[in-house]
Amino acid sequence: MTDLERLRHSCAHVMANAIVKLWPDAQFAAGPPVEQGFYYDVELAHRITPDDFPAIEAEMKAIIKANQPFERVVVTREQALDDARRGRLAALGDRPVPSKFKIGNLEDIPEGEAISYYKNGDFIDLCAGPHVRRTGNIGAFKLNSVASAYYKGDENNPQLQRVYGIAFKNKSQLDEWLEMQEEAKKRDHRKIGAEMGLYVIDPDYTGPGMPLWLPNGTVLVEELEKLAKETEFAAGYRRVRTPHLAREKMYRTSGHLPYYAESMFPPMELAEQGGGHGSSSGPSDALSEPVSGADDSRPNQPHADRYYLKAMNCPHHHRIFAAAPRSYRDLPLRLAEYGCCYRYEQSGELFGLMRVRSLNMNDAHIYCTEDQFAQEFNAVNDMYLKYFRIFGIEKYVMRFSTHGKEGLGKKYVNEPALWVKTEEMVRQVLIDSKINYIEVPNEAAFYGPKIDVQVWSVIGREFTLATNQVDFAVPAKFGLTYRDRDNTDKTPLCIHRAPLGTHERFIGFLIEHYAGNFPLWLAPEQARVLPVTEAQIDYARGIVDELRAQQVRAEFEFSNDKLMGRIQRAEAARVHHILVVGGREREANAVAVRIHGKGQQGVRPRSEVIAEMLESIRERRS
Repeated sequence: MTDLERLRHSCAHVMANAIVKLWPDAQFAAGPPVEQGFYYDVELAHRITPDDFPAIEAEMKAIIKANQPFERVVVTREQALDDARRGRLAALGDRPVPSKFKIGNLEDIPEGEAISYYKNGDFIDLCAGPHVRRTGNIGAFKLNSVASAYYKGDENNPQLQRVYGIAFKNKSQLDEWLEMQEEAKKRDHRKIGAEMGLYVIDPDYTGPGMPLWLPNGTVLVEELEKLAKETEFAAGYRRVRTPHLAREKMYRTSGHLPYYAESMFPPMELAEQGGGHGSSSGPSDALSEPVSGADDSRPNQPHADRYYLKAMNCPHHHRIFAAAPRSYRDLPLRLAEYGCCYRYEQSGELFGLMRVRSLNMNDAHIYCTEDQFAQEFNAVNDMYLKYFRIFGIEKYVMRFSTHGKEGLGKKYVNEPALWVKTEEMVRQVLIDSKINYIEVPNEAAFYGPKIDVQVWSVIGREFTLATNQVDFAVPAKFGLTYRDRDNTDKTPLCIHRAPLGTHERFIGFLIEHYAGNFPLWLAPEQARVLPVTEAQIDYARGIVDELRAQQVRAEFEFSNDKLMGRIQRAEAARVHHILVVGGREREANAVAVRIHGKGQQGVRPRSEVIAEMLESIRERRS
């Protein structure tokens, strides 16, 4: 635990101490440090709201000012259970009701592991620690929100109040963080998305978590897809397209059922007529095909067939690999698709574009030999770095997730030797390429190790954007093979990669990263031409026509409003180039250039401005 995590963990104890002083019947569950802060889960008849924060903070300040020492006391399991039953834990002395959540927490501590309390003043809490030496060592803090949470994350358990706080070493760091939070509110992709008309979510008709892309947002989607297609074409990828659903057999073979079932939409069960392709009783040729394993002796007997909405593209791509005999000469085979997938995220987890149920993924699968793996995996990482440069992402880290031995056969495919081998292969590529990474145990995909790409926006907000995964298990499940040089059949390795993640999350990130002020190549409206008077309308329209002929997203606006009012509207819409033309500009075949966020750029020749715009768009300048 870092020094800052220790400080925040200590602050959580002080907050619990303060809450129980105000409401002695409070029952506490867990209070860990989290990124940039802490929380404590509490069961309490009183509903805590932000209106209560000043009173809680006042009690916390008094405890901190008292400079109470944090004392660690090791106890036996029997003593801890006795204290919990007497209501002594996370309380101020005995109380008539047991510390029920602490009893539950004790049950989670393995036999033989030390059980300890931490005491400050007359407050005692079950805790493994560590803490700062004294409450006076806690720096600047602030309570910032309250939410609901189930005990141990299980919806069958009691629902608790989760009180969040933030803590730093000193007030200046806290103030800096608070300023960043205010800036983050201004950059909220949901707010800017509505202002710019990028997307809407219509829970009544299309359903929650199902974005509808408006024309301006569709520009962003198509520009990202264009970038990906150009980049992948240059890197030797072949594009494919796959259906939005598949039979249950697909996902049972891949192993996503049952591992992934909770994240998939419920199956559709169809009663179909057997009989083969072209059956007039079936809704289509695809639906008429008999199910593998069905009783084909009665071709006209209806049978139930289960289909799932596609939650991932990989099984479909595996079937494309299997569609033709493959040789080592065909490898590496790189299949790419912007595939639309559907995931049944819990309603409470849906969040704008960041967590959705309908997502378009910048997906590809690379089938390669073991000898080709390092080069292919490294090339994917290089693609990430190229995209980071384009979008001005300066801070990033590759989060390398490995398996946990205890999860073999449950959470992970039971191939211990292959896990060790492929994890070492990935680790070596990361080391050799000197890429910034951290290693995290027990978070791999069920079929192999993976890398999640963490990036930070210009204001320091962290996002998980993309993934790069190794699959040593599923190709074999589908019987995928290639004929090797020695004339034997071998199973390829598969690299799953999505450098731009999904349109939804990546655009959500970009909105906040740029605050909606997109670079010229990505801006939904790249130029708006404003004639000063009616006399310049034809000239202005000619500029728009010239720009649009070069695929520049240019618009024309003239109204009875004053010029400054029209300029302000264009600025509010975040139009990148505002081109004003009056009588002198028309006579000189020029334009007065105003760039969003940069102001007036002066009067310049029309041809020069257009040529510069086209070059900036072509090079995708930031």
